Amino acid sequence: MTSLTLWLLIAVALSFDFLNGLHDAANSIATIVSTRVLKPGWAVVWAAFFNFVAFLFFGLHVAHTIGSGIISVSLVTDRLIFGALGGAIVWNIVTWLAGIPSSSSHALVGGLIGAGLAKGGLKAIVWAGVGKTAAGVVVSPLLGFLLALVLVGLVTWLFVRSRPAAVDRLFRILQFFSAAAYSLGHGGNDAQKTMGIIAVLLYVHQGGHGAFQVPLWVVLACQAAMALGTLSGGWRIVHTMGSKITRLSPMQGFCAETGGAITLYMANSLGIPVSTTHTITGAIVGVGAARRTSAVRWGVARGIVTAWIITMPMAGLVAALLYAVGGSVFQ
Repeated sequence: MTSLTLWLLIAVALSFDFLNGLHDAANSIATIVSTRVLKPGWAVVWAAFFNFVAFLFFGLHVAHTIGSGIISVSLVTDRLIFGALGGAIVWNIVTWLAGIPSSSSHALVGGLIGAGLAKGGLKAIVWAGVGKTAAGVVVSPLLGFLLALVLVGLVTWLFVRSRPAAVDRLFRILQFFSAAAYSLGHGGNDAQKTMGIIAVLLYVHQGGHGAFQVPLWVVLACQAAMALGTLSGGWRIVHTMGSKITRLSPMQGFCAETGGAITLYMANSLGIPVSTTHTITGAIVGVGAARRTSAVRWGVARGIVTAWIITMPMAGLVAALLYAVGGSVFQ
């Protein structure tokens, strides 16, 4: 029963990873689709490839934060992981159907916290890891905003005497590279969250002995699940991210993706599980505000921010309920 439960939970974790890729496909491809540099079908193939190979470029710092830095490992059980994953998956499906670009990452963190509190109260929480994640909620969109704003200003200054048609052609080419860079950062941060969940499950089922580590097969399975999810699309959220917030040119798309990619690379190196949704949204708002503040549809942006605020508590509430229900299945 224990072995069967373990593999069922791993399957649920990979399902979450797939949904993460599906839900967050817009993060990687919204700008390159909205600027018409790539058609949607080719854009998801481009993003999925770089989602998958991201493990070749980054360490596993984020996986360690999720696996052992949010909930005390000594309190982790199958029932707790079931509640955490269930809370994140339910909230992801709700927001995906509604076309709301909420954060899969913070849905998972909220699920872990909700299930952890249901099991062990406040003592279950590793506050240092939660604090680092909470800081990422604020810093990642702000940094994405500022970097994109600066990049737009720099690019505009560099090409002030160039013909608009020539600039447009150049940045249509450069956007292939910026989209690839952002997809690498996306795969490097988001797929590692599921790696951390599976790794801690394996660690607990092995008796909690030895060093906490992420096996290679877990790395490959999580990267593949996310890439497959990205291939499946997420067109409702692409529309919101790529056109409802602000209209983008190829130059602006390049600046948004590059600013977002730099932010994600910094987060990956520090082991901070940031939201790729928050990051690219901040960057898109930044390039829109660089043109003029009225170019940003602030009503849409406020709605997205509201979704961010309620994601962790709502996922946590669902996770706590599922933890309670799980008592009839898990010992």
